[in-house]
Amino acid sequence: MALSLQRKITVLVLALYWPAFFISAHVPIPRVVREANVSDKCLHFLAYLILTFLLWFAVLGNRKANWRKAAAWWMLLAIVGYGVVDELLQNLVTGRSCDVRDLFMDAAGTLTGLILCSVFTFYPAALIVTAMFIFGITNVARANVADLFPVAGVLFYLFAYAAFTILWLQSFKPYVSRPGPQRLSIQWIVLALAAPVSLLLTVKLASIVLGRTFIVRDMLISAVGIGAVLAGASFIAGRKIGKVNRSDIP
Repeated sequence: MALSLQRKITVLVLALYWPAFFISAHVPIPRVVREANVSDKCLHFLAYLILTFLLWFAVLGNRKANWRKAAAWWMLLAIVGYGVVDELLQNLVTGRSCDVRDLFMDAAGTLTGLILCSVFTFYPAALIVTAMFIFGITNVARANVADLFPVAGVLFYLFAYAAFTILWLQSFKPYVSRPGPQRLSIQWIVLALAAPVSLLLTVKLASIVLGRTFIVRDMLISAVGIGAVLAGASFIAGRKIGKVNRSDIP
């Protein structure tokens, strides 16, 4: 049976993510990460949340996790077991050690991922995971990560919010008519902007509450990512509708 495009992309992302995740967990902690005073517990939670989401939909397609069947429990056992082995191996790495609290956060991330997969199909679940990733990475360090990694910061804000916007458009697409070839519907514009702008404002407000520096540049870069996706989506939809209209001409 041929895999869907969605599943192929998920498998590809998992194939890139898991080795990178394993390698990053088994090398000495970089100096700049220590300087940023990153919350490793938050990173453990996010890392296993993402791993669980990708692994579930890569293996089982767009099916929701059903706790009355064995698949969800086997997935939980496998990923938590991997987390235990992962922590034990860190004892062999200079500057790292096995921490029971890390294991707890690994399990919490895994369980949260499976709960999301049991409630939502792929796109809504991916939307929530991406939002949690953006919120966590933005506020995971006491220092401003964008100042420590200027280029990485620009790429993060640009592509993270662009990816979130794409997932948001895919999530509400079945319920809202696409923009027409000549103009955008007000409903589409409002809904398309609702989630990305709300996330951006929520993340930045949380950053201020947590004592992070408010940087207008970061918001502008995020807005560019959001706007680029919306412009591209409206252009593609307009071309498709225009082709349909031309095909109706006798």
